[in-house]
Amino acid sequence: MSKLFIADLQGKEEIESVFAVKIFNVMEGKDGRKYFNVILSDSTGDLEARLWQYSEEVERNISKNSFVKVRGKLNFFQGRKQFILSHIEKVEASTINEDDFVMKATQNPETMYKELLGIVDELDDVYIRDLLRIIITDGEVARRLKTWQAGKSIHHAYKSGLLEHILSCTYLATNLSRHYKVNGNYVVAGCILHDLCKIYELTDGINVEYTEEGKLVGHLVKGLEIVDRYASKIKNFPHHTKMHIKHILLSHHGEYEYGSPKIPQTSEAFLVHLIDMMDSKMGSMEMIKKTDNATGHWSGFVKHLDRIVYKAELPFYPEYIVEEETTFQPEEKRQPAKKSPVAEPKTSMSKMLSGFKVED
Repeated sequence: MSKLFIADLQGKEEIESVFAVKIFNVMEGKDGRKYFNVILSDSTGDLEARLWQYSEEVERNISKNSFVKVRGKLNFFQGRKQFILSHIEKVEASTINEDDFVMKATQNPETMYKELLGIVDELDDVYIRDLLRIIITDGEVARRLKTWQAGKSIHHAYKSGLLEHILSCTYLATNLSRHYKVNGNYVVAGCILHDLCKIYELTDGINVEYTEEGKLVGHLVKGLEIVDRYASKIKNFPHHTKMHIKHILLSHHGEYEYGSPKIPQTSEAFLVHLIDMMDSKMGSMEMIKKTDNATGHWSGFVKHLDRIVYKAELPFYPEYIVEEETTFQPEEKRQPAKKSPVAEPKTSMSKMLSGFKVED
């Protein structure tokens, strides 16, 4: 049985394929009957599914993060794809190809990592340059950075998404720092370090979860720990340099209501916050356009953006529109109207003016 991918599925067709289980819940309908609410996933996106026939055996054998072979019909409900299951059974993880079920960054992680190191090597603050290099070349940090997601379900939530986000922010840092005439060393440091400790906050794999350290400590506080740990390896690392880097990390969420212990109080910290927000929002827009299951040009309502999203490409005209000439063919060919002859004046101008005298 060949693998069918969610992004390629069309409506009103019978489907049989293997998917990962992202969500698996027992629900109760208005009539009191139990049914299964399931979110299936693969490397191309998610698919909402329902199994209306409740079974204790299914509830016992199927769980979140398992792999299942399913059979059923794909319908549309309220403009979205919905898979109505007639059969579901567990599949052993050892029999599947993980690449079919893990969404990945579009760029190669090794290439992105080399590009990031190249930007670090161009910094002109020797202490910040050394700090960043010693952190991201640490064996375990580098390994995780190349594969980790930036978020559990929304923010660059795919394999190597964290590195993609950090590299994108770092490119913005180098350009915008010059434009706004701020210290680019600190902005680059903030863009590299602000989310780096998500490698400790999140798990890896097909279905990402928060670790205990992520739930109890979080990546903001963990970021301060690694700055202290690695800065201590650099002789005479300046106290005030470390303090301003820490301020950037503590304030990069921007507002207290967004979980930021501090709000940005330097131009560099404020720019890091804006870059992070811009890149994460634009990443969300791209993900919605790729994976949303609503029909037509518009997505379904996106809760974390509080809007629906236009998914199609915008109109583009590299050349002017040339209007086509239209010709009108009359039923009968008309003769051109004859020009009226110009009447000759009966009296010449000289005769009319004869005897006319201008008084002095």
